[in-house]
Amino acid sequence: MNFADLFSHIGQHTVDGLSKGAIYALIALGYTLVYGVLRLINFAHSEVFMVGTFAVLGLWTALGVENNPPLGQAVLFLVLGLIVAAIASGGTALAIERVAYRPLRRKNAPPLIFLITAIGLSLVLVEVFGLVLPKLLGDLVPSMFGRGRIILGMPTIIEQKTLFTIGNTEINNVQLIVIVSAVAMMAVLDWFINRTRYGRGVRAVAQNPETAALMGVNQERVIMLIFVLGGIMAGAAALLWGMRFGFTQNSIGFVLGLKAFTAAVLGGIGNLRGALLGGLFLGIVEVYGATIFASNWEDVIAFVVLVIVLMFRPTGILGESLGRARA
Repeated sequence: MNFADLFSHIGQHTVDGLSKGAIYALIALGYTLVYGVLRLINFAHSEVFMVGTFAVLGLWTALGVENNPPLGQAVLFLVLGLIVAAIASGGTALAIERVAYRPLRRKNAPPLIFLITAIGLSLVLVEVFGLVLPKLLGDLVPSMFGRGRIILGMPTIIEQKTLFTIGNTEINNVQLIVIVSAVAMMAVLDWFINRTRYGRGVRAVAQNPETAALMGVNQERVIMLIFVLGGIMAGAAALLWGMRFGFTQNSIGFVLGLKAFTAAVLGGIGNLRGALLGGLFLGIVEVYGATIFASNWEDVIAFVVLVIVLMFRPTGILGESLGRARA
């Protein structure tokens, strides 16, 4: 166990954990929005994130993006990547809701059926990108789909450079962009849910669907809205993932999705601010744990922490539901 390395570079490990946890938090928002309204754990959300990473890679491949473009072009590629990823992930999330969950709701299917359907959809999407699309598009886009299930690298849009140093902690430009962008997007989503008419509809349905319907809130529109919002956040996370780690794969969503779900539960599933707190906390704990033990223990550490937290606080750190969010 290497406690000496942890304490001698604790600032650096904290910054690394925050930049990793910010991505977990953005993905976790999709889980927490859907659970807050429908009491449904949408395990297919991890593949909504995966679709976003492929959308970013597809756009940059189509534009012929190369490593380290000039600053003006880099900003343009990032903005376009954000738009395309948000559309792809938001559209995928909406399609999942309309095709799979809506028919089950109309038949008043039990929660177990929704859970099994979510897991099945997740597996289907993984195989679509790992098996079906390579067969259909392998010859047309060989750099993306010509090699099956292997890891695909993304071009480096912004080269990582140290911006400033505090003590022995170096903070680079990509880490700063990831953390600030994630916090800003979550702040906008929190404002939208708590301060707008559409947000009031979401909170009303989350609190009491029958009363909300009597008050004229269209429940179907609210459900579509939360899936689209969760998908957009997953698309943004996909872009930041591409910037920070620079690769994707058809199965990339599996472990990341589990960790994002863990972050949502840690913070208090159904709570937007809890998703942020849970994601950042999980990212820091992972990096600390990997430093103390070894990097191959970080996944184990994440879930051990989840179990320990839930033993003492079963509702998560904040524990507030979406329906009881402040008006």
